[in-house]
Amino acid sequence: MTKRGIAASPGIAIGRAYILKKEEFSILEYKIEKEEIETEIKRFREAIEKAKQELEIIKKKAKERIGEKEAYIFQAYLYILEDPLLIDETERRIRKERLNAEASLRKTLQLLPTRFASVQAEIIRERFRDIEDIGNRIMRNLLNKPSLTLSHLKDKAIIIASDLAPSDTISMEKGKILGFATDIGGRTSHTAIIARSLEIPAVVGLGNISEMTKAGSMVILDGNKGKVIINPSLRQLSRYHKTQEDFLHYREKLRVLRSLPPQTLDGREIELAANIAGPEEIDIALRDGAEGVGLYRTEYLYMNRSVLPTEEEQLEAYKNIAEKMLPYSVIIRTLDLGGDKFLSHFPIPQEINPFMGWRAIRLCLEKIDIFKVQLRAILRAASFGKVKVMYPMVSGIEEIRKANKILSQVKKELREEGIPFAQDIEIGVMIEVPSAAITADILAREVDFFSLGTNDLIQYSLAVDRVNEKVAYLYQPLHPTVLRLIDSVIKSAHREGIWVGACGEMASDPLSALVLLGLGVDELSVAPTSLLEIKKIIRGVKWEETQEISAELLKMRTSSQTRRYARARLSTKIKDILEEDRNVE
Repeated sequence: MTKRGIAASPGIAIGRAYILKKEEFSILEYKIEKEEIETEIKRFREAIEKAKQELEIIKKKAKERIGEKEAYIFQAYLYILEDPLLIDETERRIRKERLNAEASLRKTLQLLPTRFASVQAEIIRERFRDIEDIGNRIMRNLLNKPSLTLSHLKDKAIIIASDLAPSDTISMEKGKILGFATDIGGRTSHTAIIARSLEIPAVVGLGNISEMTKAGSMVILDGNKGKVIINPSLRQLSRYHKTQEDFLHYREKLRVLRSLPPQTLDGREIELAANIAGPEEIDIALRDGAEGVGLYRTEYLYMNRSVLPTEEEQLEAYKNIAEKMLPYSVIIRTLDLGGDKFLSHFPIPQEINPFMGWRAIRLCLEKIDIFKVQLRAILRAASFGKVKVMYPMVSGIEEIRKANKILSQVKKELREEGIPFAQDIEIGVMIEVPSAAITADILAREVDFFSLGTNDLIQYSLAVDRVNEKVAYLYQPLHPTVLRLIDSVIKSAHREGIWVGACGEMASDPLSALVLLGLGVDELSVAPTSLLEIKKIIRGVKWEETQEISAELLKMRTSSQTRRYARARLSTKIKDILEEDRNVE
């Protein structure tokens, strides 16, 4: 039987299944007397304190196994232990409803799915699971139940579970855990990030794999294609043993590319940078030869915590990445809250269409106090490395000018306070709104660079909600409209002497990346795990040929034509490049 899910961490695992059962708690619900309220709250707070102590131990282990910066994940968990969504709500129930601590916490946890039900973004749903995991840890402490751990495994196994918390993942012994498969989860989950750091193959979002698999069953886990085969045939086993061997050989060959430039066969060199959402990804990016950070998504510094991050906290985060990435640059995108990213402690009004509502630069230009704190931290961090600032979801020149005016005010304040900062910092904008793309010639005179946010640019230009399965087929990266907009943006930028990068999913997709290369982008910023593959493809083509292909695509009238032509000209070439057996020179 074959199940398909989401490829969370690459690699092939073959072995016996170990079923990790979902933890269930037997909880009594009862009313407490008025004089017992403070005792119950004390019990609840002691359970939280114990959870903090447990997480500090796990954080220490994480530092030893995957590095200090990656242990930031568990610092985020410690912040959750102060989140009002979890803590204040539970204490309110104890006081107002006079329920025992366990029952109050359970009711709070039961409310969470409804709070997050309308959220479409995978990364936000994953943070809900983080809060849920912390809630379960507190519950165990209230009930005096021991924590589950995977460190006790005697034999090598593939872990099958409904879900895995990062604390479960970090306790895995790489020699014993061949891989893991879960019912739920996504690529952006903390668990997936840790799995990639530890190089453990993983497939998530498999639906009901934990119910369909029996303990001890033979399992093939394909973390490259997001596929799990339960009780495979001898033929499938034989084929996958060969696939596993080929993958290990392929990954070893890719490692040779780490120190080589992303340069085409005819000498065109393009900057290849990484998109990151937090410090835990920076070491992967550096290891695999990233020439900078093309997109640092700062909003995740603001999440999973009870208060907004201070200037000093942000400074430390930005400074660490800037110093680590030297001599390369780090592009810090200013706060992109709203739409599908929100905070429990920062009320963003409910909107009928939040993706086109009060978000990103629009929010920052109204919440100037929050914006200024972030700009101060960015400017100060820029004195420790090559930092650039980028405004998201700009729709016109007025927003750039307003944002730059606030930036000038911040510089003036820092100067008067005698605080060191970078006097000259490059300023860029994301081109992800059609109005910005169409007026790129005007915007290019106001900034130092553009970055194509292709995910939203495609979505907005084609009026397609890409998470709506009814219309997802209309989401076409190579649609003539999209290609013409990108071409126009690049030409407008180059006429004004500024450079253009691409940081959306198109940049990480081999076929689309070559089309962008042909259209003339100067930088590709991709997921850290895609760096070596995209570099290999760039080094295997001639820029002149990609220019010719892109020029032909711009003449076509339909997306089916562009798709067929691009695949006919590039798919076989990409396959040959990735599967070639010769050594990289």
